[in-house]
Amino acid sequence: MEFREVMQKLKSLSSPKNVEGMARFGINSESALGVSTPDLRRLAKEIGRNHKMAQKLWSSGIHEARILASMVDEPEKTTEKQMDKWVKDFDSWDVCDQCCMNLFWQVPFIYKKAKEWCSRKEEFERRAGFAMIAVLAMKDKKAEDKKFEQFFPLIKKYSTDERNFVKKAVNWALRQIGKRNKNLNRKAIQVAREIQKIDSSVKWIATDALRELTSDTIQKRLKIK
Repeated sequence: MEFREVMQKLKSLSSPKNVEGMARFGINSESALGVSTPDLRRLAKEIGRNHKMAQKLWSSGIHEARILASMVDEPEKTTEKQMDKWVKDFDSWDVCDQCCMNLFWQVPFIYKKAKEWCSRKEEFERRAGFAMIAVLAMKDKKAEDKKFEQFFPLIKKYSTDERNFVKKAVNWALRQIGKRNKNLNRKAIQVAREIQKIDSSVKWIATDALRELTSDTIQKRLKIK
């Protein structure tokens, strides 16, 4: 499938109604077509893995084209330079999270990049770091605990970031790490309790995480594990 054909297909799937609804979920719809995620996944299957196509889709600047780029790109051909460029282009939480879930987690140097991004100043660049940690906690099943323990100081440090999309990602990262196993659960709970003591403005991050991590459902599941 040629790039022009892909873009025509995307435009044929556009929905002005969906674009209107995106704002309710905090999604930047300035360059959006309103194509649904299931439609994007079906189109990605038609295209197959294609690194060159992914670069062209990303360069188009269209919201859904960038999400599609993350679905069709090839992890083994994805470079640090490309990832940093894409992260700097992030202007919406869904593009950020889709890139992390569809592509970034599969590259071999991702733990290093996640750590770097957490320290970035821009809202979506920093979100990328913590969203990446959350995704790795869910998807990298064989990773040793120490790979996630290194992120606890960053979670604690940046829990004071008051920007909505950052603090939600910090909370997400803490919860996902704490659900991996009993050891990380215990340590994540301790970090959450330390965050509670920092300032009332960040209390939500800790309280919400503690509610899930100490719940009977999670504790029973970890005990069975």
